[in-house]
Amino acid sequence: MRSGPEGCCRRPVRANGCVANGEVRNGYVRSSAAAAAAAAGQIHHVTQNGGLYKRPFNEAFEETPMLVAVLTYVGYGVLTLFGYLRDFLRHWRIEKCHHATEREEQQYTGNIIKDVINMGSYNYLGFARNTGACQEAAAKVLEEYGVGVCSTRQEIGNLDKHEELEKLVASFLGVEAAMAYGMGFATNSMNIPALVSKGCLILSDELNHASLVLGARLSGATIRIFKHNNMQSLEKLLKDAIVYGQPRTRRPWKKILILVEGIYSMEGSIVRLPEVIALKKKYKAYLYLDEAHSIGALGPTGRGVVDYFGLDPEDVDIMMGTFTKSFGASGGYIGGKKELIDYLRTHSHSAVYATSLSPPVVEQIITSMKCIMGQDGTTLGKECIQQLAENTRYFRRRLKEMGFIIYGNEDSPVVPLMLYMPAKIGAFGREMLKRNVGVVVVGFPATPIIESRARFCLSAAHTKEILDTALKEIDEVGDLLQLKYSRHRLVPLLDRPFDETTYEETED
Repeated sequence: MRSGPEGCCRRPVRANGCVANGEVRNGYVRSSAAAAAAAAGQIHHVTQNGGLYKRPFNEAFEETPMLVAVLTYVGYGVLTLFGYLRDFLRHWRIEKCHHATEREEQQYTGNIIKDVINMGSYNYLGFARNTGACQEAAAKVLEEYGVGVCSTRQEIGNLDKHEELEKLVASFLGVEAAMAYGMGFATNSMNIPALVSKGCLILSDELNHASLVLGARLSGATIRIFKHNNMQSLEKLLKDAIVYGQPRTRRPWKKILILVEGIYSMEGSIVRLPEVIALKKKYKAYLYLDEAHSIGALGPTGRGVVDYFGLDPEDVDIMMGTFTKSFGASGGYIGGKKELIDYLRTHSHSAVYATSLSPPVVEQIITSMKCIMGQDGTTLGKECIQQLAENTRYFRRRLKEMGFIIYGNEDSPVVPLMLYMPAKIGAFGREMLKRNVGVVVVGFPATPIIESRARFCLSAAHTKEILDTALKEIDEVGDLLQLKYSRHRLVPLLDRPFDETTYEETED
């Protein structure tokens, strides 16, 4: 298992990496008061947040139960042995080999399952619907401009809509300038090589998205990995980079670039941005922030993780995000200083060689972004942001009450539910679909081998009735497949009125 911020095993409760006078036992960290309470069979509390944070920051990563971990390894071992056995039988022609063929049930059947609750897509604010202001605006632009431009921005593919979008994005982010791209993945993979090269150092979180990993590799820069959200690990790499410089020559690095994400889409965790910025300033590094999942989904005004922590956008050198999630469209953006954006317009492969964004897609982004900013004359955007936050806390709390192990930050709309064993990955997805709930299940190698999971994504479009229906089915399937592994369940405190804080943890 990956190490936590303090260098010990993953723990069920973390708060800003600050554990004063804490007790470490069986992978748990508690404050001394909480440890005493737990010893007396009472509840234990989350440790307090540090001075860099203006709000509570609580993330839960409960340790994998030992028996479950052992059985998971055994399960993968059995699968591997059967694989070798079948290879042996096929080699000696005892079993017929079915290379390049598919079973009948793996092909398209033509069957349509109606009225399925979507719990897996990134439609965080509900703007991906096929009705409403966004759809009407996109349809109008489609009639006026057509579907595509069939040219790059540098040739004849630059429209007034593209320039309007970039000005709006810059205003939304609170930066000097911004540039839009036609593909979110390429926004990372094609822009990072334009920013760093040989002689530069990239410090990358171990759980960064594949697009960041690819961009870092294509750049030719030296890459070093720090443990997920672990500020001690990051600072050690920064210190070593300053002290020792480049290998062999010991010359100073040309640039040191820190790569992090706002919300990590497999863990549901939120970057410890105040600490990252503090380290970046201390060691004079540059910061590249990928807000693909956090823009629109976090912060009181939906402006992402910078807004969530109440920080200054100028403290982030390169602000990246995508339009594929909260805005219900496609593409991505880079925001920052005007000098940075002007440089990327001439040096980024995504800018020079890629076809410009489709005009109806641009209009979808503009309309949804104006709605979030309140420029449409309504409060719909603000209501959607608040609804997503309420749905997130409600859904996470209910799953914990049921006894599931849930990863991530309490404010993250990405909710991983741990499955662990290989046989339960497909079984969970099938059983949920039988009950008309569509979910995403993920296993090795996309996750660590013993940390297979189902990943739920909350949306402002989910009503309480929809969530209650989904939760009922999840509870039923959890009992059927015996997925309720948690040793820490939330129980209501009945001696005061209900609100979001009236649930605390107990240890069985």
